[in-house]
Amino acid sequence: MKGATVQIAWHGSEPVLSLDFHPHSGLLATAGADHDIKIWSVHQKESGSPTVEFEADLCYHSKAVNVLRFSPSGQLLASGGDGGEILIWKPIERADKKPSWKVLKTLQLHVRDVLDLAWSPDSLSLMSGSVDNQCMIWDVVSGKVLQVLNDHQHFVQGVAWDPAGEFLTSISSDRTCRIYSRQSVPKSKKRKLAVVQNMFTCKQVLAKSDALPSKTNITIDADGRVAKASQLFHDETLPSFFRRLAWSPDSSFLVVPSGLHRIAHEAPSCNVSFIFSRSDLSRPCIHLPAPTKPVVAVRFCPVIFSLRENETEKGSSSGFALPYRLVFAVATLDSLYVYDTQRSEPIVIFAGIHYAAITDIAWSADAQYVAVSSQDGYCSLLIFHGNELGTKLSSGDVPANIAKFLPENLLGKPQESLPNSTELSQVSEPVGLMNEEQSSPIVICPRPLKHRRITPTALPATCSPIVQKQIADQTSITVSDKKLQRITPIALTEDGPSSSGNCLDTETVHTPSSTQNSLSAVQAADAAETPDSSTCEASSPGAKKRLRINPIPILAGEGALNSGGNVIPRRRPTDCDQSASIAKFRSLESCLQEQGVAGPATVSTE
Repeated sequence: MKGATVQIAWHGSEPVLSLDFHPHSGLLATAGADHDIKIWSVHQKESGSPTVEFEADLCYHSKAVNVLRFSPSGQLLASGGDGGEILIWKPIERADKKPSWKVLKTLQLHVRDVLDLAWSPDSLSLMSGSVDNQCMIWDVVSGKVLQVLNDHQHFVQGVAWDPAGEFLTSISSDRTCRIYSRQSVPKSKKRKLAVVQNMFTCKQVLAKSDALPSKTNITIDADGRVAKASQLFHDETLPSFFRRLAWSPDSSFLVVPSGLHRIAHEAPSCNVSFIFSRSDLSRPCIHLPAPTKPVVAVRFCPVIFSLRENETEKGSSSGFALPYRLVFAVATLDSLYVYDTQRSEPIVIFAGIHYAAITDIAWSADAQYVAVSSQDGYCSLLIFHGNELGTKLSSGDVPANIAKFLPENLLGKPQESLPNSTELSQVSEPVGLMNEEQSSPIVICPRPLKHRRITPTALPATCSPIVQKQIADQTSITVSDKKLQRITPIALTEDGPSSSGNCLDTETVHTPSSTQNSLSAVQAADAAETPDSSTCEASSPGAKKRLRINPIPILAGEGALNSGGNVIPRRRPTDCDQSASIAKFRSLESCLQEQGVAGPATVSTE
């Protein structure tokens, strides 16, 4: 094997943030902070060292491209960048027969940077993780969002799709890794809940280690204190934008980066990668240590190998009991470790290759190359010659329950012709995921409807008198269709009512004492009706100012003004009210006659 850092300007002087190999052609795609995607062909020199040759440049992103992934079918390429933009590319034919791609769809719903992508096994759906703390599941055919997973409280920096199609996994800088599974529905309700049964719900939240394994086995440190549960993952201070986790090709286990493990209660935490078994996703079963730097990316080799006899004879235990060998690469900030499932020690350690943090890993389809990208603007290639990794497993040696999850090119079977981009665009949507009229995102945990909104309806014009009376009692003012009438009060004088009928000015008028007494009686009667009526101020003894009364239009027959200027609804007079008014008028008239006054003031209406 040989490894080298290819000294070319991959993306100018900008960082290389992601890379991936095409599953069939072996072309290498790289994405950088220069907003472009570049396609390279990889081959080896006569000396055996790897090298690359430029093939195509894909320019459409307006900001840095953080991740790119080829679909399992090889017909599409997905790329995500800053600003939340996700592009779906498809290959096109050129006259010079060089590889070229064009944008098929744009998936735009994330409001912030997209950091990781994961394809479904059938290449029809896509999962994305973003800095907006959300994961989204997209239908690539229609370009719509099938589901939004918003359980994380911080940046989502890694996502992975189970090759068996049962689980989705995401990891965030909130120090949690969440595992989602398809929601199960009883058979009797499958027809009614066809949409719900395809939604993913959170099955497991991986956050802390178990300090108390059981009730009888309690972990106690040297000082006699009970050990507390420790965090499994790094927080947001991890010096990397990415935490790329991965499922094994046979879906038997999951490898999660950015782990922390503490051997004792007061011992310092060490950087590890956690391996979770599919049978028990609640706690890690294996820890892969990283000596100095945190782990930022994990990627599995797409080829499955046969077991090595010499390793079996040595009896070295790796923690796995598989009838074949799986190979995977683990990248820290500055090193690359290659492991297999038959031995506990790494096969290769590729260290000190870059001056900046490593960002991504990619395996070629034939397991000959491993590519690593870095923020220093360069990529390194590790090449395996011959059978250095082992012998490829034949299709007859793979168990039937595992072979259905593996790609056909890994088992030595003849592969059927892949559909072209035109046929792919005509593929119908997966049944039950989404109907044609549904375009808004679906929340996985919809809240129950607690309140009911009642819409008021207008009453008809010909409602009953009882209803009209109830409405009038509940309102402060009633608008009527009757003509407005203006009431002009006329002040009393010595000779009786004024003939002008207009409002009086404020000049001083001398009146005899009898007339003053009659005015006092009238004002007292008026005060009983309107207690806030204005009083006159005397400029000298025996003198009285005439009262200026400003007429205020009110709704005739509907109400009167109170002290605050509001209209008080007037109820319909009854026989008792009329009798009381007549008695009051007669008492006022007799009082004026005893004082020698002709009668009360008259009121004219216009």
